[in-house]
Amino acid sequence: MIRAILFDLDGTLMDHRGAADRAAVAWASGLAPGHPRLEEVPALWRRLEETHITAWQAGECSFTEQRRRRVRGLCTELGLPGPTGTAGADASFAVFLDYYRQRWRIFPDVAETLTALTALGGLRLGVLTNGEAAVQAAKLARIGLADLLDPVLTADLLGGHFKPARACYLHAARLLGLEPGQVLVVGDDVAADVTGPRTAGMGSVWLDRDGAGHPGPPPPAPRISLLTQLPALLTGAPAAGGFPLVPLAPGGGPPPP
Repeated sequence: MIRAILFDLDGTLMDHRGAADRAAVAWASGLAPGHPRLEEVPALWRRLEETHITAWQAGECSFTEQRRRRVRGLCTELGLPGPTGTAGADASFAVFLDYYRQRWRIFPDVAETLTALTALGGLRLGVLTNGEAAVQAAKLARIGLADLLDPVLTADLLGGHFKPARACYLHAARLLGLEPGQVLVVGDDVAADVTGPRTAGMGSVWLDRDGAGHPGPPPPAPRISLLTQLPALLTGAPAAGGFPLVPLAPGGGPPPP
């Protein structure tokens, strides 16, 4: 029975993609107003983000270095002079980061969902994210969720393991003091938030916000398009794809761990 829900952050609770796309365009426009390839910037930035964040997670570079590589890479793609030295790259990324922070927004279905889940009782609500700890904490504070979700689990707390490594989820369950089968992971990334948790014995729910589906066989998990559909899964019968909640202890609170 479910005693804790771990939400992904970017793309699930916060509109990271929208914020990053708009910030990258603003940043590139500042460097080269009217550049003929400005419409391509979001796609270029996404590719650079995926490439270099993956390198950081694999231990091939530092978190700061992957940022430097991204701004240099975008300048190369656009045929612009790149920043000079590490200080120049850091300053350049700081400009992007300011644009990005200004655009952090919670998805409109999040607050209602967290309120409904809290009302069910007996649930611990937290975050499981591959992002860097300080950045993710800043996001949660900015979008008003810092006091509603605990713990916030990042690789530095999980033995250096990132989603979708099985060890990431097992370590998360241990930190919660729960068995993996008592934890439900909810997120938009099929590998990290759906199939990955299931390798560790956790339940998972796929949040397919844009309805784009998934190439290949359907993921082995319930699929929702809005987070507000999640509480119904927690009160539905297992035979219908639901996840039963752990019974409440006398007095309405959660049972002891």
